[in-house]
Amino acid sequence: MPIESGRYCAHCTDESGALQDFDTRFARMTSWQERSTPGASREEIERATLAYMATMPAWRDHPRVVEATR
Repeated sequence: MPIESGRYCAHCTDESGALQDFDTRFARMTSWQERSTPGASREEIERATLAYMATMPAWRDHPRVVEATR
């Protein structure tokens, strides 16, 4: 995702430009993943979302992401 201003992309920030909390961003990303991969189990969706978040500077060091990618 391109970063047009600030440290994070527009999808990971709130309207004031602050980084969203992890649970909010994770919920939104898993919701998107559910729509884009119908038929996938919740476990598969969460695993894929955490793997993707591990590639993102804002989230790669979050404890839930680190734990899931061990």
